[in-house]
Amino acid sequence: MGNLEAHRACYAQLITAGLPENPRLVAAFACIPREQFVGPGPWKIYTASGLLQTPTDDPAFLYQDVLVALAPERHINNGQPSLHALCIAALDAKEGERIVQIGAGTGYYTAVLSQMAGPSGEVIAYEIEEDLALRATENLRDRPNVEVLNRSGAEGRTPDCDIVYVNAGATAPLDTWLDALRPGGRLLFPLTSRLDSIEDMGGMLLVARAAQQGYHARFLCRAAFIPCIGASGEKKAAELSQAFRRGDARLVRSLRRDTAPDKSCWFAGDGWWLSRVPAG
Repeated sequence: MGNLEAHRACYAQLITAGLPENPRLVAAFACIPREQFVGPGPWKIYTASGLLQTPTDDPAFLYQDVLVALAPERHINNGQPSLHALCIAALDAKEGERIVQIGAGTGYYTAVLSQMAGPSGEVIAYEIEEDLALRATENLRDRPNVEVLNRSGAEGRTPDCDIVYVNAGATAPLDTWLDALRPGGRLLFPLTSRLDSIEDMGGMLLVARAAQQGYHARFLCRAAFIPCIGASGEKKAAELSQAFRRGDARLVRSLRRDTAPDKSCWFAGDGWWLSRVPAG
């Protein structure tokens, strides 16, 4: 094993540590060259006190659990590897499934999803930023099971699929995402609030279409993302901030649609609400 391959293998183990055993996910992160997706180095890495530039363009610097800037002037980065590892593990992507990704960036996690779907599966990746979509298309050109679309994933009809994975903050689970889910399908997206303080951070909400009726729902972890254009509203963001500040998001058990909220309601949006009671 070469030096860089050893770095990737260690990195894959690092970012999946503590998750249920998933050899396919570890192998996916270990085989994909992150440097192919973040542009030429040296790179700018996010820290608590701002951006830090790597001293050289040695790709070894990328195989840590760090955020790498893609377009810092637009607050766009490559994403926290351990967060995406947690999310992809929770989605339980299987070979042969169709996956829709909203917010592909330059395609790094799209490549991971491609590995999980396998040659018999499919990944449809939406990216609204034209320059990023072009880079993603180039970066993923050798993956025949991936299609990159330079348009909003919040407008129009979402293709029928097994998974919808959203990588931009929304203040609601859009009908087009929920309607796209096949029986047993999963939606994972950042339900995000107005980020005035750390207490306002939103959460990664996992929604699963129940076999019989309704949707199971639970928060995986706290998270902050740039807004998803077409899926984020200032008024609802402010209301969500108040809900997250209560500190009881862990009690959410289901998502309800087109019914009146009852006393089990954790938060109510327009035509949807989150309940503390499991789906019936």
